[in-house]
Amino acid sequence: MSKPLTSARKTSRLALILCCAAALCACTVGPHYAPPGPLPPSAAGAFSSSAPAIADADAPPPNWWELYHVPVIDQLVQEALTHNKNLLVAAANLTQARAALSQARAGRYPSTSLSGGLTYGVSDDSQIIAAARNTNAKPAPVIDGGLDVSYEVDLFGRIHRLVQAAAADYQARKAAEDAVRISVAGETTRAYVNACAYAEELGVAQQTLDLVTQTYDVTLKEVQAGAASDFDLARAKAAVEQTRSTLPAYEGQRRTALFQLAVLTGRPPEEINQDANACKTTPKLERVIPVGDGTSLLRRRPDVRQAERQIAADVARIGVATADLYPTISLGGSISADGTGLAQLTSTSGLTYGLGPLISWNFPNTLVAQAEIREARAVASADYANFQATVLQALQDTENALTNYGAELDRNGALVAARDQSQIAFRLAGVRFQNGSASFLDVLSAQNDVVNATSSLAQSDQALASDQVTVFKALGGGWEQAPKIDPLPIPDRKKPGKDVKVH
Repeated sequence: MSKPLTSARKTSRLALILCCAAALCACTVGPHYAPPGPLPPSAAGAFSSSAPAIADADAPPPNWWELYHVPVIDQLVQEALTHNKNLLVAAANLTQARAALSQARAGRYPSTSLSGGLTYGVSDDSQIIAAARNTNAKPAPVIDGGLDVSYEVDLFGRIHRLVQAAAADYQARKAAEDAVRISVAGETTRAYVNACAYAEELGVAQQTLDLVTQTYDVTLKEVQAGAASDFDLARAKAAVEQTRSTLPAYEGQRRTALFQLAVLTGRPPEEINQDANACKTTPKLERVIPVGDGTSLLRRRPDVRQAERQIAADVARIGVATADLYPTISLGGSISADGTGLAQLTSTSGLTYGLGPLISWNFPNTLVAQAEIREARAVASADYANFQATVLQALQDTENALTNYGAELDRNGALVAARDQSQIAFRLAGVRFQNGSASFLDVLSAQNDVVNATSSLAQSDQALASDQVTVFKALGGGWEQAPKIDPLPIPDRKKPGKDVKVH
C-alpha cells in the first residue's frame, strides 16, 4: 500500500518535473545562426581610388553636408529628414515589423478564452432529476459559462525561432529606414547644389550672351562702314542666337531642381524655398573628401546591415520549419458551469473542470515539413549570396564614385586652364584685328572658343558638385544622428479632428 505524499515529497516531485521541462525547452532545433565570415584583407583597407588630391583617410562625419558650411543646406536636410514622405513610409513599415515582433513574443504566454450563453430548454441534469422522480422535465432558461486556458510548451524552440526571426526582420526594416535617410539627405543636398549650379550656368550663359552681343554690335558698325561683310554679320548674329538658345534650358533645369527640393522636404513643388531660389553660386568643399576605409564603410552602410539581418531572420525560419517535424505539446485547462439560476451556476453541482496536456503531431505526413525545411534553407542560402553581393556592391559604389569624382576634378582643372587661355586668345585676336594683322573670322573663332570653354567649365562645375554628393551617398553616412519620425496618423471620420496614431 503506497503512502500518501508528504508536502516535502510533493515539492520535490514538482521541482523535478519543472527541471525536466526546462531541459526539454532548451532543445531548440534548426541551425544556430553564425554571422558571415570576415572580408578579404584587400577590402578592409584604403580605397584604391582615394588619391590624396581627392580624399583622405579620415572617417566622414555623420552630418557630412555640414562640410559645405552652408546653413541653408543644413536646414533643408533637417526638414527632409523630418517630413519626407518616403521616410514616413519607411517609418510605417518599421512600426509594422515592431508589431509583428510583439505578436511573435506573445506566443510565449498563455492564451485564454471566455464564453457565456443563455438558452431556453431542457438540460441533461433536469432530465435526470425528472426521470428519478418519474416526472417530465420542464423547459427553463439555462445559463452557462466557461473559461479555457492553453499554453504551448516550446519543447523544440518553434516559438523561440519565431521570435528570433521577427526580431531580425525588425532590425532589417530599421536598416532599410536608415538607407532611405541616406538617400533623402543625399538627394536633398544634390537638388540644392544643382539648383545653385544651374543658376550659375545661367549667369555664365547670360555673360556670354552679353559678350557675343557686343561682338555683333561691333560687326554691324563695321558692315555699315564697309569694313566687314554681310557674311561676318550673319556669323555674329548666329553666335548671339545660339547663345540665347541655352538660357531657357538652364532655367528649366534650375526650376526642376527647385521643384525636386520642395518635394524632398515634404512640400508641394510650387512651394519653392526662397533661399535656394536666390542661390547663384555652386557650393564647394573647402577640403578633400574624408572617406575612411573599407571596414568603416561596411559598418556605415545600412544595406549591408539589412542584408546581414535578413540572413539571421531566414536562418531562424529554418528552425521554425524544422520544429514542425516534432510534436506540439500544449498545457490546457478549462472550467465551466451551467444552471437554471445564478445560485445553481455558482454551486459545485454545476461546475466541471479539467487540466492536462494536449499533444498534436503530424508525423504521418512529414513530407510537407521536409519540403518547407528545404525551401527555408534555399532562402537562407540566397541571403548569404545576397549579403556577399551587397558587400561587393558597396565597395564598387565607393570606388566608382571616387573614380568619377577624381576624373571630373582633373577635367575641371583642364577646363579652367582652357577657359583662361581662350580668353587671352580672344583679347589678342581683337588687338590683332584692330592692327590689321588678323581677320574678323579669327576674332569670331576666338570668341567661339571662349563661349565653348566657359560653357564646358560651368557644366563641369555642376557635374563636380553632383559627383561629390554621389561619393558621400556611397560612403553610407547621414543616418546616425537623423531625427526619429513617427508614421502618419490614420484619419477617422467617426471622430472628426481626432486622428488615430500608429504606434
